[in-house]
Amino acid sequence: MASFWEYANPLKFMRTTERVLPFITFAAVVCFVGGLIWGFFFTPDDYRQGSTVKIFYIHVPSAMMAINIWVMMLVTSLIWIVRRHHVSALAARAAAPIGAVMTLVALITGAIWGQPMWGTWWAWDPRLTSFLILFLFYLGYMALWAAIDDDDTAADLTAVLCLVGSVFALLSRYAVNFWNQGLHQAASLSLDKEENVADVFWYPALVCIAGFVLLFVALVIIRTNTEIRARRMRALMARERQA
Repeated sequence: MASFWEYANPLKFMRTTERVLPFITFAAVVCFVGGLIWGFFFTPDDYRQGSTVKIFYIHVPSAMMAINIWVMMLVTSLIWIVRRHHVSALAARAAAPIGAVMTLVALITGAIWGQPMWGTWWAWDPRLTSFLILFLFYLGYMALWAAIDDDDTAADLTAVLCLVGSVFALLSRYAVNFWNQGLHQAASLSLDKEENVADVFWYPALVCIAGFVLLFVALVIIRTNTEIRARRMRALMARERQA
């Protein structure tokens, strides 16, 4: 456990992540592109939804990432509150724009997928509504970071916001279970064979999910290292002004 906290040192974190980043990026590209090609071009149309179902390969992974990125931000924010490690706070800040994009992609692809199925682009369904609120929390989180000059104060306040927003991340994940009403279907991917999609859709979906996860890891490493460098530059500029 002691060796784990060594990576709270910004220099060690940057050196380690820069070594593994090329491998993660390569794996992300292979899984992301390979999964989408497999899903869109080498799987059959659904007997009810036709070719529209193939947006599943973008919508489901992006929706999963939107929720799990917020969970990652929650964990790193709690580490900041308890341990005061700057890398964890900067990692949360770095992840927020990626999570916002994933949430927006999930909302847009969900509307495109839902329109021919439901006859409407949007419905105030519990899961859709909580997902929209989660997107607004992402925007609010980024705006709060940008509005406060002192990084430590910003990290404290955004950590509190992250705790509050976690309620909607939870609702986005389990709204279908909490409320039986609503248009949104139950989970498409499940460990329960009876609720799961057919294997012909399941396997390329897993590759797509792996691609989205690896893409996020690569992007958050790049952005976290950028945030560390930006923090150093701000600290140096502040010292020069004081000198």
